[in-house]
Amino acid sequence: MSPAVSTCSQEEELAVFGEGRLPGRACPMGNGTSRLYGAIAKTLNGSAAPQHPECLVPPDSEQLDPIDPKELLEECRAVLHTRPPRFQRDFVDLRTDSTSSHPPIRVMQWNILAQALGEGKDNFVQCPVEALKWEERKCLILEEILAYQPDILCLQEVDHYFDTFQPLLGRLGYQGTFFPKPWSPCLDVEHNNGPDGCALFSLQNRFKLVNSTNIRLTAMTLKTNQVAIAQTLQCKETGRLFCIAVTHLKARTGWERFRSAQGCDLLQNLQNITQGAKIPLIVCGDFNAEPTEEVYKHFASSSLNLNSAYKVLSADGQSEPPYTTWKIRTSGECRHTLDYIWYSKHALNVQSALGLLTEEQIGPNRLPSFNYPSDHLSLVCDFSFSEDQGQLV
Repeated sequence: MSPAVSTCSQEEELAVFGEGRLPGRACPMGNGTSRLYGAIAKTLNGSAAPQHPECLVPPDSEQLDPIDPKELLEECRAVLHTRPPRFQRDFVDLRTDSTSSHPPIRVMQWNILAQALGEGKDNFVQCPVEALKWEERKCLILEEILAYQPDILCLQEVDHYFDTFQPLLGRLGYQGTFFPKPWSPCLDVEHNNGPDGCALFSLQNRFKLVNSTNIRLTAMTLKTNQVAIAQTLQCKETGRLFCIAVTHLKARTGWERFRSAQGCDLLQNLQNITQGAKIPLIVCGDFNAEPTEEVYKHFASSSLNLNSAYKVLSADGQSEPPYTTWKIRTSGECRHTLDYIWYSKHALNVQSALGLLTEEQIGPNRLPSFNYPSDHLSLVCDFSFSEDQGQLV
């Protein structure tokens, strides 16, 4: 059965924040935005992180004043005033009824493209160098996050956690966790900002953090350079527990067996954390694997009873999107489906999912671009608990 017609537009999502940005026009900066600008300017101009373990100690977020997301969005748009407006993406509504008394849990999955890799290693031959400037690309990333207002945010390739995302998202009410790769390729780039890794953010007013586990993935009993974060959260409205995990598996062709082993290790860890699937689970990640790969099949057939959320957008409900990343490197054009949001199909329902960018929107030079800050598309889903599940696990 085909999904229902979209009922949630980008304009509706942004209504709370006012009008979208217009090319060539800066947003007015009132007192609130001017007050905010000092903190944002610090993140724009922050120096590179020192290459020592102490750089991984988070700042004291208790000393940071809360900020209004509307003010932050306006400030981002002021920085981006010479760039084209955001792309239109619509939510596809999949609800069979609207009787739920609790708001859904919105989850966002996104490989945001590490700044050091975008500028120094990834060789996006059709992307202008100016489009990759951190001062503006950072604001494009924040604008995308603010547009969809996720309750839970799962990010990969984060190399500006402590100087940008942790302080700003912390002031928006998120609690954050960061786990860097042990041997991040970002460290090979001159003037890098420290290692990249996975980051997980959740709104403190909606969720209580029960447990958090950093996982260094293994393959063939060997510790690898890939990591995951798994957290058990309690939903404050319903009292229900669930586990949210984020990961980023090994990239490149020829590493399929390696990714498969990493996936098996992650599944085993999640089996333990969820007490054998008693606790509902959501797993977000850049798996660097097409649906034909073994690691995908492991997740699809796992005893954790998982389903891939974005299959709901297909006509038969069984197919993944045609792409979640689309770029042009020196080696040629790459169009792949690599990013997924897995969920416990016995305990959770997908209420809506954000549609993908079309080929026309992406454009002939592909991603990243002046319009879009990453070579991967963000995935956003709204989840609700199945009514037949108990109140507490």
